[in-house]
Amino acid sequence: MNSSDKHSPATANVLVIDDEKKLAGLIARILELEGFKVYQAHTGKDGLKVLKAEDIHVVISDVKLPDVNGVDLVANIKELKPYVEVISLTAYGTIGDGVKAIKNGGFDYLTKGDDNDKIIPLVFKAADKAQLQMRVLNLQKRLNERFGFSGILGNSKAIQDVVNMAKKVAVTDTTVLLLGETGTGKEVFAGAIHEESTRRNKPFVAVNCSSFPHDLLESELFGYKAGAFTGAVKDKRGLFEEANGGTIFLDELGEMSLDLQAKLLRVLESQTFIKVGDTQTTKVNVRIVAATNRNLQNEADEGRFRMDLFYRLSVFTLHLPSLNERKGDIEILATHYLNEFSQKMGKHVKGMSSEFMSALVGHRWKGNIRELKNTIERVLILADDNELIDVSLLPVEFRHGNVSDTSFDLETIERLHILKVLNYTQGNKTEAARLLNIGLTTLYRKLEHFKLG
Repeated sequence: MNSSDKHSPATANVLVIDDEKKLAGLIARILELEGFKVYQAHTGKDGLKVLKAEDIHVVISDVKLPDVNGVDLVANIKELKPYVEVISLTAYGTIGDGVKAIKNGGFDYLTKGDDNDKIIPLVFKAADKAQLQMRVLNLQKRLNERFGFSGILGNSKAIQDVVNMAKKVAVTDTTVLLLGETGTGKEVFAGAIHEESTRRNKPFVAVNCSSFPHDLLESELFGYKAGAFTGAVKDKRGLFEEANGGTIFLDELGEMSLDLQAKLLRVLESQTFIKVGDTQTTKVNVRIVAATNRNLQNEADEGRFRMDLFYRLSVFTLHLPSLNERKGDIEILATHYLNEFSQKMGKHVKGMSSEFMSALVGHRWKGNIRELKNTIERVLILADDNELIDVSLLPVEFRHGNVSDTSFDLETIERLHILKVLNYTQGNKTEAARLLNIGLTTLYRKLEHFKLG
């Protein structure tokens, strides 16, 4: 087979395991001439050592090894590194072992004595498959880092306790109810639960129930038949159908009308619903993760939420802590968002001053993580390249949350007023001086006096 008839193995690494050293050396030499990097081992135990230490893509292993059955070794290799492809070497009398090896996850088998025209293309195919599987696994890893639980930042006990509980329920099909203040990351948790579940390769559909009028939400969730209402010219699939096999995240569930709650209850109980304008039931296989910042128990007690639906939803409830309950995580989160927005904006800052961080920790975060994220984005817009981010870039309420509004000290009032004007001009000192009706030099002198940078 000519080199021009195949593509490059992309520096694939091959491990040959065979106690016949001459045969192992011959195979290694053939593959090295084709551009592969080849490792050799002469026992199953040594082969597994090489596999652990090196970045192997393809293993060629004899089914008769002195210390282990080569058929069982295939399973051990796949358990250790699932993306590695294994080609078994058999003698004419042990072809059945090669077939068994394939059933254990092997790629294919070769009969000893086959010429090079069979060995080389088979290894190329196995290497291509292994490298493709590695890319898929790396992509999945990056997705998990972004959307899985590893993407939920924070070392505080408050957040780690919730993460540990979420990990346990993620691997089940149980309905999950997420409770917490606005901006605590409920959609992030819902996505992580989906990514860690057996449904991860199926759709994750998120819908904010408060963003649709009540009469429109039903058709969005469950779809409709043509002619169901004016403008319904053709059938439409609802979001539950779009999420079939996967997970649907229903945010702000407390905004849902009582009649629609009844329809959701039916989905939870039977995984069926009737589209708007239809007479036939539609069956789906969907996991529901719901969220609200309302107290559903109180809503149910007062008749604004169905009690039976509340009980079905609250089988497994997670209370997400507010940012004020996890102050120790603020620096981790702020640093993460600073790096994220720095890359997006192409800015290079020196970091955040200790005074800036103290202001963040001391702030009362009514908007939780969402507010923190928006704050970091804003200050980075105002910051100059190579600047150390300081409190001067923060809105006044951050920098002086501890100053009494009833302070009558003239210097304090002047300081606050200058900061307020700078905040209004988004840090533009020339414009601030104009609005203050003072010279730019005077403004700089006052900034230095008040240690505002």
